[in-house]
Amino acid sequence: MVVAGVDEAGRGPLVGSVVAAAVILDPNQPIHGLNDSKKLSEKKREQLFIEIQSKALAWSIAEATHTEIDELNILQASLLAMRRAVEQLEMQPNHVLVDGNKVPQGLSMSCDAIVGGDALHAEISAASILAKVTRDRQMQLLDQQYPQYAFAKHKGYPTKAHFEAIAEHGVIEQHRRSYAPVKKVLGL
Repeated sequence: MVVAGVDEAGRGPLVGSVVAAAVILDPNQPIHGLNDSKKLSEKKREQLFIEIQSKALAWSIAEATHTEIDELNILQASLLAMRRAVEQLEMQPNHVLVDGNKVPQGLSMSCDAIVGGDALHAEISAASILAKVTRDRQMQLLDQQYPQYAFAKHKGYPTKAHFEAIAEHGVIEQHRRSYAPVKKVLGL
């Protein structure tokens, strides 16, 4: 049976897309050190990102934009990004393991939701790493465009520094307008 792991990164931040990844690992090319991306150092995630892409049978990265998050809500946007990631795989799995307690609708194969799955299943761990590294890189690029927000440091999460930057400089196009702190600044 061909199994894909799926996870997302970026549900909590106030800015940017939510990124999802799907990975089908090659049992003949094990990848050592896979774990929940949040439990790994940035350097280790970057190393594993390259190894996953070179050794996996198939991998895909997809996203739902800040606009889609505002239109759908973060849960539905996360599930949409996950579905996109699975559908974009070069080979389709027979079964999908999803980190969390919900599965994306509309997939043609069976799915299981596994709370804490990114620490339990190598396929989900690999997806977690691809999604997190991609999302972090997006924040580094946004930081280059808007250095006054320090996105490279806080990755768009609702930190004191991020709130202070919003208070001083306002919101940018990529901020999620449906999120309460952003709504408050916009007077919505």
